[in-house]
Amino acid sequence: MPAEFRAFVAETVGDGVVRGVREFGASDLPDGEVEVRVDWSSVNYKDALATIPGGKVARISPLIPGIDLAGEVIASAEPSVAVGSSVLAHGYDLGVARHGGYAAYARLPAGYVVPLSRGLFARDAMSIGTAGFTAAMSVAALEDRGLAPGEGPVLVTGASGGVGSVAVSILAARGHEVWAATGKASEQPRLRALGAAGIVPREETTAGSPRPLESARWAGAVDTVGAATLPYVLRTLRPGAAVASSGNAGGAALTTTVLPFILRGVALLGMDSANLAIEARRALWERIATDLRPNGLDDGALGVTEVDLDGVEPALDAILAGQSRGRWLVRVAG
Repeated sequence: MPAEFRAFVAETVGDGVVRGVREFGASDLPDGEVEVRVDWSSVNYKDALATIPGGKVARISPLIPGIDLAGEVIASAEPSVAVGSSVLAHGYDLGVARHGGYAAYARLPAGYVVPLSRGLFARDAMSIGTAGFTAAMSVAALEDRGLAPGEGPVLVTGASGGVGSVAVSILAARGHEVWAATGKASEQPRLRALGAAGIVPREETTAGSPRPLESARWAGAVDTVGAATLPYVLRTLRPGAAVASSGNAGGAALTTTVLPFILRGVALLGMDSANLAIEARRALWERIATDLRPNGLDDGALGVTEVDLDGVEPALDAILAGQSRGRWLVRVAG
């Protein structure tokens, strides 16, 4: 590893955060058994929160954000992780309390490292990224609880975003009837190309209701929004159905009643992809390379926008402004 390399750094200065690309010293990286030349990373909502005042995500300053990365191992003190192998890492404290993926090099604990599955290249892995992993985890959780194709419509909220787009794609690829909730009319053709059978206007999913239960419509749901949207989902789930909850883009507060739970037996499944145990993480990536692989990686329908390190800051701003679509891919190498 060179003594210095390019990195996108966020640093608290007074009441603000200064962000930008600069030279960063290898000696300032944390300890770890594995050194990786980072080829690709991605931009997620959590990354955006880690780079703003009051975001309540970053735990160190300065911080190299980037909660995921993929690249090649250049040094390893762990026999199970071979030099020259292609790997990825995401979650735990990466990009939060440990320098993350927006740098040419990273130093990681061996327990963070996931070998790239056969047929899944580094670029594909980060096109999917943390958001896509969370989507796959959500679909797997719903199916583990009994959701099967043909049982009825499945709702995905925040469908134009990273988690939502991939969830629509995976569910459709597995034969489910997927309905995508979005407030962006311009995104409807892309969501249909990913396999959405129908579109639900955002206004429907965010409208309040004095009724604790409404017409039982959804056989399952993936919610990435929170706020007023999750209560809507809970009161419109079919008896015995479940919603996989992974996001709070609309807000963290949840106002609902116990009636969907005690009268319809619905379930609220929390998706903590950041702290999933490493063996379960590796197993799920194996499935992402095979039966949980999303459509749209090759034909552009997934909506992947590629930027370099200099393009990270505009991508973060777009996410915070609610102007993001699909996935943001960061080309770190070169």
